[in-house]
Amino acid sequence: MDARFTWMLCVLCLAIAVQAFTQEGFKEVLLKQLGLSEVPKLHKRDLVDLVIPDHVKNKYISMLKRHRVKRRALPSLAGILRGIPGNAGGVLYSDTTTRQNLIFDMEGRIPKNSEVTMAELKLFKKPLDRANLPARQSHRPVSNARVSVYWVQRQHDGTNRTSLIDSRLVPIRESGWKNFDVTQAVHYWLRNKRREPMFLEVWIEGERVGSHASEMAKAVRFTSQDPKDKALGKPELVLYTLDLEDYGGPGDCKEEAVMGKSTCCRQKHYINFRELAWTQYWIIEPAGYQAYRCSGGCLQPPSPLRRFGYGERACAVVESSPLPLMYLIKRGNHTEIEAAEFPNMIVERCSCVTDG
Repeated sequence: MDARFTWMLCVLCLAIAVQAFTQEGFKEVLLKQLGLSEVPKLHKRDLVDLVIPDHVKNKYISMLKRHRVKRRALPSLAGILRGIPGNAGGVLYSDTTTRQNLIFDMEGRIPKNSEVTMAELKLFKKPLDRANLPARQSHRPVSNARVSVYWVQRQHDGTNRTSLIDSRLVPIRESGWKNFDVTQAVHYWLRNKRREPMFLEVWIEGERVGSHASEMAKAVRFTSQDPKDKALGKPELVLYTLDLEDYGGPGDCKEEAVMGKSTCCRQKHYINFRELAWTQYWIIEPAGYQAYRCSGGCLQPPSPLRRFGYGERACAVVESSPLPLMYLIKRGNHTEIEAAEFPNMIVERCSCVTDG
């Protein structure tokens, strides 16, 4: 088969697979990928006492890291946000998990006409207090604790929903600054359209299943936002931004594209799973994502070429990337959590494609 024809066929197939995402179109893609005929009938009660198995969480985290969107250049540092002191530094303990609440005042912190390209949460790990270590026993050595950062979304009914943002292993016996990528949490906060601080939750767990690993993890302590905590190195949120007037993303739409006055480009199109009635209990992670879509017009071939079978050129997707999802499935009378990645869910590049 002619190589050029093969390339065109691939582009056309991709354009069909990643059209501008409508709710129905997105639903069709999910159902087809999962081999389902209809959306599972799930309710809020299905989320009560829900526990994400470690192997599912680890699978989801590895997919996130493998397909994390490439970062653009970071020409400017917007600033370092200090936490709000007071009750923000609360630390909760349980048999297996230590949780630390963080609050950051975001209002007015992001410059106008700019985009947050990266956000880092910096936590200072205190020097190890050996008195907090469990008595040495004949266990397999434990060197690390798993530290996960969650974005906390406060619901109107007073409940909270969390979304996993980043997770990594932290050496138990090392002290110093530990950085976490919380760009997705800042994007969620921006989409939430509420004039309130950003709430994060830090979970410290054993690096593997078992009481010994859990006990070892309890020795990990980060400096809190509580003014009573006199340790140096309060939690910091560092924002990196791009001035959109100087650093427009390659191939991304400028404002005039929304008005239909631009050539083919990639336009922002956010899908919020928490607001869609059929996904809010079905999809556990992420809370939503930037899908993008293709917008704008294309120069058309001259009339003589059209007589030889060249059709009109249209703006379409020519490159896409997958989206990892964590979702619920029904098995009889109980629910389970699974993780999988779905291809062609994020538009990476748009171009003009000739029909025919």
